[in-house]
Amino acid sequence: MRCYRGGMSWRDEALEIERRRAAAKEQGGAEAVARQHARGRLTARERVDLLVDAESFREIGETAGHTRTDEDGTERFTPAGIVIGTARVGGRPVVVGSDDFTVGGAAYTPAGLRKGQHADALAVERRVPLIRLLEGGGASVSGSYESRGRSGYDLTQPPPMNVLAHRALSRVPVACAALGPCAGYPAARLVASHYAVMVKETSQVLTGGPVLVERALGEKIDKEALGGWKVHVKSGVVDDAADGEAEALARIQRFLSYLPQAAGEPLPRVACDDPRDRQEEKLLEIVPRAARRAYKVRRLIEWVLDAGSFFEMTAGFGRTQITGLGRLDGHPVGVLSNDPMQYGGSMTADGARKIERFVRMCDTFGLPIVSFVDEPGFMIGPDAERQATIRHGMQAMFAVLESRVPWMVVVLRKAFGVAQGIHVGPAATVVAWPSMQSGALPVESGVALAFRREIEAAPDPEARRAELEAEMASAQSVFPRAEDFGVHELIDPRRTRPVLCDWIDQVEGSLAALRGGERGR
Repeated sequence: MRCYRGGMSWRDEALEIERRRAAAKEQGGAEAVARQHARGRLTARERVDLLVDAESFREIGETAGHTRTDEDGTERFTPAGIVIGTARVGGRPVVVGSDDFTVGGAAYTPAGLRKGQHADALAVERRVPLIRLLEGGGASVSGSYESRGRSGYDLTQPPPMNVLAHRALSRVPVACAALGPCAGYPAARLVASHYAVMVKETSQVLTGGPVLVERALGEKIDKEALGGWKVHVKSGVVDDAADGEAEALARIQRFLSYLPQAAGEPLPRVACDDPRDRQEEKLLEIVPRAARRAYKVRRLIEWVLDAGSFFEMTAGFGRTQITGLGRLDGHPVGVLSNDPMQYGGSMTADGARKIERFVRMCDTFGLPIVSFVDEPGFMIGPDAERQATIRHGMQAMFAVLESRVPWMVVVLRKAFGVAQGIHVGPAATVVAWPSMQSGALPVESGVALAFRREIEAAPDPEARRAELEAEMASAQSVFPRAEDFGVHELIDPRRTRPVLCDWIDQVEGSLAALRGGERGR
């Protein structure tokens, strides 16, 4: 140690700390940063700066990494391949982890793994949202236990990273983005989230990369064809694909704006200048009288919710069902709907899986659910049977029945068979439009099954079929259902928004009780 004015000083060590912090800011060095930019991708710190509120990021673990000694005796510090810290997004506290591809391709070293685990644990401990910006190929082999003939894995205990990822999902909102190639653990981390987005063209999500696929399966395929965005918006691995990194990060910001800081915390209400008593004349005509004609239900959703508030999730997967977030008089809600433009809105295996995941997320964070129903029943046919549609459908129904949040159900048109139950939560408030039809089967299917012989034996089979269908349609009319209190209320379609806004006010007590139960766990 050096002596300054008669006393001991830590000046040299303090200078070394600053030197290492400066080295960490350089990431993988100027050449590595230039290569990252040449690929059309931002660096870890540039991503954080773009995501969080200005000057709100407080980095943790800048000096984590490793040193090596050059031949001339100079010590060189290399930071861990992940940047973590606390920040604010939209004025609200969050924890952020951003993989640094410029440092060894963001391969996870022991120090990097510990930093990532600390980010997860910190979000859970402080009860704030967790955001992970992912890019990389998993664990580092060089310098690891494997290079010394040891695995480094303890199979007697669950890996801490898995335990923490699972714990975070049940307690705080988790949003992840694939901003470059993500293989192995980063791919697994991506889907351990409530919202996952990838960037078109520059990101791929892979369980194993092309080299592994060729060696294991003998198939040559490039990264984009194997795990690009066109693959994964359809597979359901991600909820969305953005045109660039700025758009992907903006979608994470918007997603979090609907959610509380943690399970059991109040939902973030925003100011709303859209009149709660607004009545859209167009709603009277959107549902066709012809039962087999489709219509664009997303327009209906937009007309009913607060203007511009609908945020659709997982649009490319399970396309017969629509899931998303929205607001009613500034209050966040989860939104479900059939899409009549896709196989009439039938319940498919993928549609059921999509609903199950979405309902469980809403229930975790106390989001009341608005369900727009036009359900013709489960998808039928050989493909539907091979995909175990009925099993996935029942799993979705169980998720619905286990939910504790308030439900508002608006029956737009069809509500048939077992599948209609997937749209109605416990103790739901159920209102119906005059276009509602309900029963065990749609008119055409029911008549064809129940009266096949009678129709075939009739002098004029088509005329008899039409008569029977008219009789069944009359029996399925909404008015007898309402007379039997089979729905709570019939409403003029134009009154849908005022009815929903009144409902969201009325369930505040239920939501407060639910939050109290969560905090008491």
